Amino acid sequence: MIIVSDSTTLIILSDLHKLTYLTNLFDEILLPKAVFEEISHKKSPLLSASFKVVDGVKDEAFETLCQLLDLGESEAIALAKEKNLPLIIDEKKGRKIAQNMGLKIIGLLGVLYLNIKKGFLSQEQAEEFLQHAKENGYRISQKLIDEMFENLKERAK
Repeated sequence: MIIVSDSTTLIILSDLHKLTYLTNLFDEILLPKAVFEEISHKKSPLLSASFKVVDGVKDEAFETLCQLLDLGESEAIALAKEKNLPLIIDEKKGRKIAQNMGLKIIGLLGVLYLNIKKGFLSQEQAEEFLQHAKENGYRISQKLIDEMFENLKERAK
């Protein structure tokens, strides 16, 4: 499966050395150039062959998106729309716009959820990862975390 990614989830997973949480699930992760520049700002991430840096789409939709969102989000949404691919995005405003454009989206918690469902990660490992992420300054809604784990419990029944 191929997916397009915005930067937030990539930054968190890269900083915490867990990019395998993406490569476990996706054969190819497309990164628009602006997203790659965002994630490379502090340091160059160690990306596997599954990650492909591609030119962003510069169409009319992209121009409109740039008036509402940052460059990376705009390129990611426009690329996902052009290629009819799902999108990894976490920022609330960008998620809402992408959903309104008919894109299938997933965020960090969705990535963790799928890793648990597919047996790549235990619930305890996911809890440890999220705690570690919070300790490193990443803000993740406790309400959404609780909902994710509740969904896992319900599906296990």
